[in-house]
Amino acid sequence: MVYTKALMQYQVINNPKAHREERLAALSAEAEKPSSAKPSGSINNHIHTIYSFSPYTPSMAALQARNAGLEAAGSVDHDSSAAAEEMLGACAVLGIGGCVGFEVRVRFTQGPFACRKINNPDAPGILYMTVQGIPKPQLPAVGEFLAPIRAHRLLRTQAMTEAANTLLRERGFEALDFEMDILAASQYAAGGAITERHLLAGVAAKISARYGNGPPLVQGLTAALGIAPGAKITAFLADPENPHYRYDLLGVLKSAFLPRIFIPPAEQECIPAQTVVDFARSVGAIPAYAYLGDVGESPTGDKQAERFEDAYLEELFEALARTGFQGITYMPPRNTLAQLLRVQRLCTEYGFMEISGVDINSSRQSFTCPEVLTPPFRHLVDTTWALIAHERLCSEDPRLGLFAPENPLAEEPLASRLAVYAAAGRTLDRYNPEASAATLAETIRHGRIEYGKD
Repeated sequence: MVYTKALMQYQVINNPKAHREERLAALSAEAEKPSSAKPSGSINNHIHTIYSFSPYTPSMAALQARNAGLEAAGSVDHDSSAAAEEMLGACAVLGIGGCVGFEVRVRFTQGPFACRKINNPDAPGILYMTVQGIPKPQLPAVGEFLAPIRAHRLLRTQAMTEAANTLLRERGFEALDFEMDILAASQYAAGGAITERHLLAGVAAKISARYGNGPPLVQGLTAALGIAPGAKITAFLADPENPHYRYDLLGVLKSAFLPRIFIPPAEQECIPAQTVVDFARSVGAIPAYAYLGDVGESPTGDKQAERFEDAYLEELFEALARTGFQGITYMPPRNTLAQLLRVQRLCTEYGFMEISGVDINSSRQSFTCPEVLTPPFRHLVDTTWALIAHERLCSEDPRLGLFAPENPLAEEPLASRLAVYAAAGRTLDRYNPEASAATLAETIRHGRIEYGKD
């Protein structure tokens, strides 16, 4: 009976069709049980949820983070901030730090960058960026800003679905129904985004429906679609009991099928980087460039080995600074130490805040990121708490944003401001951060938190 009740709670917590308040109520009941994981001090600011593409609702994402020993977690969805309020509420229920943002593709066509692949494998002159630390009162404005982007991406996905159906029919597969197989499987109606992964998940379902899961599917990929996965992925797909089967197959399709049907985003969907940077700064959020770096083996299996921005990184960072970017986000497990030490040096040179997080959009991925607890990256834990403090303080008073010109610490070096805000973030009541933000705001106004003190 106890087991059944616990299972039902988990089902509600991770039920995309349940209302946000129902999921949070079930999470509150689950939170009464002690976590089996000891808090590690680790963090992750880049967790995707069902509002873009992910196995996890915001409530389940927060629970998975807490159960992995994380002490802070943040949602970052593609073209959407719809997860934000639930993510913040879930983190508070669980007593971990919470922060929110979104990720978006933008045009960056100034000078030589129009003809270069920057951090986007699909097209030159386009880059991924994030907007981090969104003050809660600004979430409605963010939703309005992103709505046209979401709408145009939906139309492009419809067109790619037609292209996919042409290929599928030619090779004897059942065609996709956009409304039933893709739109209904998304959270678009609730403010979420339609992504290429939604389309590819539909394709994966059609392939599995024809072959089942296991060796026949691997053979069918090659025979019918000309796709030959590498040895590691072949082993995963040959196991019909693989609990991550859907996501492993989706990763193969993203690498080998998507390029055949991909339609580049038009200007209405992929708006100028300057427009997003200016908007982010206007609402007190932090616009950040998402460093990719030359890719060897992709940790998620959905990116081929390829060269990106490393060859001209100094030139790129100078252009990012001119555009008004305030942060650089990167993923320690994805790159070599040499790559990231170079990024850190350039962040110091150009005054960029370093923000870390590993994008979670597959059940195979671990929520833990032990790299951030090693000496080269330990400061990313501090910048996470600084980001959390920024979000809460800017919600209380826009003049207290980390980069606000009216901030009492505005004349201090960025490293000093980050130290103050990291200390401030750790003083917040994790179960009720909003209630303690007003007192903290007064503390910051009067400079009563010493640099580097917890």
